[in-house]
Amino acid sequence: MKSASNPQHGQANQRQHQKPSASLSLDLDNQWSYMKTHGDAGWEAFPSYLEVVIPRFLDFLQARDLTITVFIVGQDAALPQHADVLRQIATAGHEIGNHSFRHEPWLHLYPEPEIEDELARAETHIEAATGCRPRGFRGPGYSLLPTTLQVLKRRGYAYDASTFPTFIGPLARAYYFMTSRFEPEEREQRKLLFGTLRDGLRPLKPYQWRLHDDTLLEIPVTTMPLLRMPIHLSYLLYLSAMSSALAASYFNTALAFCRWTGTAPSLLLHPLDFLGCDDHLAELAFFPAMGLTSDYKMEVISHALQRLTAYYHVLPLGRYAQEVSQHAHLKQYQP
Repeated sequence: MKSASNPQHGQANQRQHQKPSASLSLDLDNQWSYMKTHGDAGWEAFPSYLEVVIPRFLDFLQARDLTITVFIVGQDAALPQHADVLRQIATAGHEIGNHSFRHEPWLHLYPEPEIEDELARAETHIEAATGCRPRGFRGPGYSLLPTTLQVLKRRGYAYDASTFPTFIGPLARAYYFMTSRFEPEEREQRKLLFGTLRDGLRPLKPYQWRLHDDTLLEIPVTTMPLLRMPIHLSYLLYLSAMSSALAASYFNTALAFCRWTGTAPSLLLHPLDFLGCDDHLAELAFFPAMGLTSDYKMEVISHALQRLTAYYHVLPLGRYAQEVSQHAHLKQYQP
């Protein structure tokens, strides 16, 4: 006999779907990619924390009934030792995105054939490791070039998510330069790392890039409306290292601004949001908030996501892109 449905559960689902949608993603940068960008020796051996961090964030997301997009680096997918743990991401129902093959934030310096090869190699290895062919892309270090958009459209991508509309990119770059020892050639490669002041003028809401006779959806990483300060979880953890009350107040203000301006948040996680000083990653001590414990970090993230889900129905980027494309009148911009 068919059991009766729970009316309270049905009402909860109805309330959830009445909320506006937001999106959540994670850039699966590995230890070697941080070391490479920072100019540290030893990255060529591809040191990794994936075996630790992937089960950790999967358990965290499952406990909160959240499905997100995970942008995977092709080089990690190409290494056989990562195949099992990367497949767990897809098995858990999360969307798989492309985060380039070599994770070089100077991707914008590549000629078009090299960009094509970079994306194609990543696709091949990511699909082999996870069983999913990516249809969304985020450039490493928010690197973006009109040529990249053309290649993405040609290869059948549904969206790009590489823009980061903030004014503080040059400050972040200056911090990286201060904590590293780059040769002049390496500084030249990284001179646009994290973007320019002009990036702070980019739109916050989803829009379409105008590409010759076609378009490609862009979903920006959300920054605080009006002020254009970062609100992704790594920045929140940086603030929480100074004061947990400050971090909570800052995030609540950001969500209030999003609701006031009708900006649906597209928030971003990183692996180091789930790793702390108790994980003994001395090579990554330069990264902000690495003096915090992993448990403390996950508590901060948990409170932030509770606030987010109180106001929004949180989706992976692919599902959010479908919803936006079907129901929103999107502005178009020239790359």
